[in-house]
Amino acid sequence: MQENQSSYRSIMKATSLFGGVQVFNIIIAIIRSKIIAVLLGPAGMGIVGLLTSTTGLVSSLTNFGLGTSAIRDIAAANESGNQHRINKVVTVFRRLVWITGVLGAVITFILAPWLSQLTFGNKEYTLAFMWLSVTLLFNQLAIGQNVLLQGMRKLKYLAKANMLGSFIGLVISAPLYYYYRVDGIVPAIILTALFLLAISWYFSRKLKIEHTAVTPAETIFEGKGMLKMGFMLSLSGLITVGASYIVRIFISNTGSLEDVGLYNAGFAIIGTYVGLVFTAMSTDYYPRLSGVAHDNKMGTLLINQQAEIALLILAPILTIFLIFINWVVIVLYSTEFIPVNRMIQWAALGMYFKAASWSIAFILLAKGASKLFFWNELIGNIYTLGLNLLGYHLFGLEGLGITFLISYVLYLLQVFLLSKYKYGFNFSPQFYKIFGIQLLLGMLCFAITMFVSTPLTYVLGLPFILISVWYSFKELDKRMDLKGIINNYRK
Repeated sequence: MQENQSSYRSIMKATSLFGGVQVFNIIIAIIRSKIIAVLLGPAGMGIVGLLTSTTGLVSSLTNFGLGTSAIRDIAAANESGNQHRINKVVTVFRRLVWITGVLGAVITFILAPWLSQLTFGNKEYTLAFMWLSVTLLFNQLAIGQNVLLQGMRKLKYLAKANMLGSFIGLVISAPLYYYYRVDGIVPAIILTALFLLAISWYFSRKLKIEHTAVTPAETIFEGKGMLKMGFMLSLSGLITVGASYIVRIFISNTGSLEDVGLYNAGFAIIGTYVGLVFTAMSTDYYPRLSGVAHDNKMGTLLINQQAEIALLILAPILTIFLIFINWVVIVLYSTEFIPVNRMIQWAALGMYFKAASWSIAFILLAKGASKLFFWNELIGNIYTLGLNLLGYHLFGLEGLGITFLISYVLYLLQVFLLSKYKYGFNFSPQFYKIFGIQLLLGMLCFAITMFVSTPLTYVLGLPFILISVWYSFKELDKRMDLKGIINNYRK
């Protein structure tokens, strides 16, 4: 019991730590976007977006997904407690980071004229892409340092590096935009990448890792697993981006540009403000699961714990979104975006199923089942794309929310049956109880918004929000003595 309580507390601690980091980063991103919009105008903002998205695309094609795939190997080495093994894996990883970083930089430099022509329709930005090629190396090296911190579970160092990096990036870029306007874009991007590398390097130097002599043959042997899984992750990521792109093109061609904007805004709310819980959790969850992935029984226990905590944290937030969606949209955007409300509410119901499926899907990464992971994601993307196109065709923006819900119901069934067959996974009775109660409360809130008009919606919905909050608190307290933690904090 004490061991389980410690595990739940570890999950909660990492979630609260990186939840705060994500909120801080979002605030910094909003300030940065506002500065760019005011000082550079729409044209300057467009240039920044095109330069960074283009180099980001090249990076995704050349970094072999090491930022995710290597976490498993480093976490497993760290879990073994064998310092020689840790040193060896880290040495191999650092070599691969340098190789992939240089590869991305060289390709960007050589293809600069073509990238300029493809992105801007002319070759005026050839020199800009040549200069920016160095950022692919800087960013890959910085990601490498952060992977070490995450894999070794030095989460406080990682949190500090992320927050400090975001803040210094803002401090560096703002004066350059102010004094040099559009001419300051490239220097701002380069200097920001350089300082991010310096910050990540500073914190990773605190790790007790020694360089170990590793032959080229050992590098290939140790690194092929990272590269193989990383390649599959990159390919899967490109498929996801491609499917999303097709949906946007379809909306633009069959609907309107306004609908594209509303679609982007709606899923930005779901993905960014609600989804930050997943981002915060994955920072600690993935390396922890990788450390016990060899033991199916331990893996099943950890997945259930993570799924329970994810639902207990998310569910009250989702009920608030369901009832107060008008105010959420107005505060984050404006009254012009209210037409997206119903889409967000359907998608909010889908988030209950996403929380459960998200917790399971990590087992494929933790096990190193790269091919299985790829096919699992490919199949999921295929039916999600088909449903999205059909949903928008039949019901417009609301249809996209409905298909989000349907897609994650199907995806949960898919990953559950796959992991049950391959690894003997099953949900615990406690999870089913939490899932059933919180989903029921969410559906009641959704029904209120469907059949009751405001302001009566708020009156009838508030009790269900409070029940969801109370139930989550009660269950969290049962698992980690939340009252004891609060009382100790007060002292």
